[in-house]
Amino acid sequence: MSLLTSLIQAGAQFQQAMEKRPATASGDRNTATDGKTATGKAQKPSAEPAPSATDDRFTPSGNNETDPFQIKARRLAMADYKQTVGQDLAFVRETLRHKLAEYQLSPASKMDVSKSDNGGVRLGGNLPPDIGARIEKDLNNSKPFREAFSRLSASEPTLHFMDNALKLNKAYGVSNSLLDTITSENQQFNGLQDLVHRYDTLRRSAAAGNAETFSSAREYAFSLNARA
Repeated sequence: MSLLTSLIQAGAQFQQAMEKRPATASGDRNTATDGKTATGKAQKPSAEPAPSATDDRFTPSGNNETDPFQIKARRLAMADYKQTVGQDLAFVRETLRHKLAEYQLSPASKMDVSKSDNGGVRLGGNLPPDIGARIEKDLNNSKPFREAFSRLSASEPTLHFMDNALKLNKAYGVSNSLLDTITSENQQFNGLQDLVHRYDTLRRSAAAGNAETFSSAREYAFSLNARA
């Protein structure tokens, strides 16, 4: 009986050992998998830190929804202003080209148009003096040309100023106090001519008492074939 009992006990122990072995192997595999996962997580690069205000790549621009300058800027119909100025530019340019053809001059001839001291049109460039004088007289006798050039001499500098101010604000978050001043809270009063009038008035006020500064500020010239 003692020998039989020993054999039975040995068989039972062997059976228990066989039953425990798969579980242990499975546990080992799970442990290895967990280890690999943990290692993978450890090796995964961490996310880049968010840029700070001191980072060279960071450009402060303000919040467009709350920035008072941006709120006012949205009242400016820049596309409409550019279209209006563009029409006068095209008219002036085509009139000058027509005059070159009319007097059988080279289409590459240089023509500079500005305002004379009495408010008329003054023509410069590299034209023959006698023909230049005749073209200048023609331009002064053309009411549509005089009116278009008069509008252009005021509206183009204003538009150029506004466009640059808005580009600087968009790129660097820089507000412009002068643009903020000439822009009305009421959209009804932000037409191009309204803005031109306010801008010109402020320019005149700033240049008051300094004839040289005022003359420089109000000087405007349109050039055709400027590199000729």
